[in-house]
Amino acid sequence: MNWDGFIWFAFPAMLLWASAGVLVYTRAWSKAADALMLGGIGVLAVFIVYLWAGLGRPPLRTMGETRLWYSLFLSAVGFVTYKRWGYKWLLSFSGLMAIVFVMVNLLRPEIHSKNLMPALRSAWFVPHVTVYMLSYAMLGAATVASVLQLRRIGRGTPDGKLYALTDNLVYAGFGFLMLGMLMGCLWAKTAWGHFWSWDPKEIWAFVTAAAYLAYIHLRLRGDHPKFTAWVLPVAFILLMITWIGVNYLPSARGSVHVY
Repeated sequence: MNWDGFIWFAFPAMLLWASAGVLVYTRAWSKAADALMLGGIGVLAVFIVYLWAGLGRPPLRTMGETRLWYSLFLSAVGFVTYKRWGYKWLLSFSGLMAIVFVMVNLLRPEIHSKNLMPALRSAWFVPHVTVYMLSYAMLGAATVASVLQLRRIGRGTPDGKLYALTDNLVYAGFGFLMLGMLMGCLWAKTAWGHFWSWDPKEIWAFVTAAAYLAYIHLRLRGDHPKFTAWVLPVAFILLMITWIGVNYLPSARGSVHVY
């Protein structure tokens, strides 16, 4: 299996996710939405497994390949948190965003060669990238929850259950973010001889982690709830710059993180 076969998995997955996102709001078909959502996740997971086998390497090198994992994890996180907290918008949002990233891959396919540069032939490669993608998915869902909470704060009706959802997503997402960063440091030591070099990718990663740590600190203090809720959308913008935007910065052209 190579990238040319992606279309045959992408459209069924998107159809299943879209159907789940609509049917979850209907009383008669809400349970069917669970099966449809899981079906979409399963279809994309099967393609990733086949792509991995076809390439003979983990499909984690290019931006398009990481978008595959982001779609997979975001839809899975949305489903799990929906089942735990009962917010139907979580299922719809995660399915919609998974569709967006799959569509980007359809409209902007990339070269997916079988070759890996020497630095990527490391035992840290797969856990480092997959842990980061899982973290990004959790923090993305937390961002949407914070935006909804901001609307409720503006109306003077903050939702304690929504706070709990947001905080738990941030705590878990931040934990995986720091784990991914630690793995990256150990990987860098074995590949380049030093744990941290302060190149553009690492600087933005540090700034992003600091933003989420600031949110956790403010939530524990319990002061300024509206300002605290605004921290998460800002932090997610920083996260997107770290993941995608930094690759387009002139200063990143010599970065070891741009492959």
